[in-house]
Amino acid sequence: MSISVELKNNNIVLDSFIIDQLDKFVLILNEWNMTHNLTGAKTIGSIENNIIDALMPINFMQFPQSILDVGTGAGFPGLVLAIALPNSHFTLCEPLQKRTAFLRFAMMEIELNNVSIVGKKVEELKDKKYKLITSRAVTNTKLLLDLTSNIRDCDTQYLLYKGSRVFDELSDISQYQPTYDIIEKNFRNYLHIKSLNVI
Repeated sequence: MSISVELKNNNIVLDSFIIDQLDKFVLILNEWNMTHNLTGAKTIGSIENNIIDALMPINFMQFPQSILDVGTGAGFPGLVLAIALPNSHFTLCEPLQKRTAFLRFAMMEIELNNVSIVGKKVEELKDKKYKLITSRAVTNTKLLLDLTSNIRDCDTQYLLYKGSRVFDELSDISQYQPTYDIIEKNFRNYLHIKSLNVI
């Protein structure tokens, strides 16, 4: 059992050690999910699909060293990206205790040293600015920009995993005058906000 076939089918190139770590994550999440209901991905296959979804952006953008993932949940996309990008440091922001417990366990079992886990709501964070803020299925784009206004600066970018409503959400943030790309892959719209004119 290995995710390597799906990675190859989606042109995601990772070394064998990282693929082994991803395989381990799949097994850990599948086991925990049976008891703790961490995610709607209830099978090995659906967990692997979520991993591909999380990793797709490594094909089209550069990742900085300081990254915040808002509402990491069962690890998507933040923990999965942290496995694939060992040279970047990821802060995983997740307020639900059972999910932070899982994230800490998975981080230790996979032996990740580039991850910090914060059991808070994102609006409670302060005192640090992040170079990239990621999020999947947490809230609409405008509210996320509002909630993260105190932890970004003029260099902060966003990577948001969106569905078909992404275009409506962009019209709601016109006051920010964002510079952005939308990359469509596998029924997902990846919204990469490169800059905002309002801090």
